[in-house]
Amino acid sequence: MSYLLRVVLPDRPGTLGLLALALGEAGADIQSLDVIERSGGYAVDDIVVNLPTGALPDVLITAAEALDDTVVDAIRPFVGNLDTHRELELIELVAGSPRRGLQRLVDAAPRALQVHWAAVLDHGAGAAGAAPLYASPGTPETWPDGPVSEQVGTAQVVRTDADWVPEVWRAGEIALAAAPIGDGGAVLLLGRNGGPQFRPAEVARLGYITGIIATVLQ
Repeated sequence: MSYLLRVVLPDRPGTLGLLALALGEAGADIQSLDVIERSGGYAVDDIVVNLPTGALPDVLITAAEALDDTVVDAIRPFVGNLDTHRELELIELVAGSPRRGLQRLVDAAPRALQVHWAAVLDHGAGAAGAAPLYASPGTPETWPDGPVSEQVGTAQVVRTDADWVPEVWRAGEIALAAAPIGDGGAVLLLGRNGGPQFRPAEVARLGYITGIIATVLQ
């Protein structure tokens, strides 16, 4: 079984090696690692590991957090491998078929951006609880009642207590991020069911991606 761990650990030489050693002693085989963010003396890493059949993921948390100042921010089952070029591949995929670009965007975004689902809503969507224009598998059945683009002017983490967020999303503890796609009213909305929360560096990259895609689709 493969798991994706998001780990917050001190950003100093040797720390990652100690973490790898601790996970290995717990029976984990590290498959890939992606540095999400570095700031304030700490690093946030996404690590994909394999565990033997029957092993419980709790052993990963115990092993990691036995190290000083190391915290597991989230852990969830994972299928596939992390790819450091995935965001460029996402843009290339959209550019390869502009007429189907937004559908391709939501289809590929979950794997490329490490989210559970993605949807594109536009300025007029949601007046009567309408479904999004484009959506990946696994998106919620309930949608905002009002136009989301009026609430999303820049790439941002979406607070679950925002007025436009459906109550069922709050109850499900969905972590949300959104960004406008150009100035035509379209918004890319990303969701992680149960977390983890989006980090500032992830939101910044989301803004770059949607900016490039808006240019590609003009």
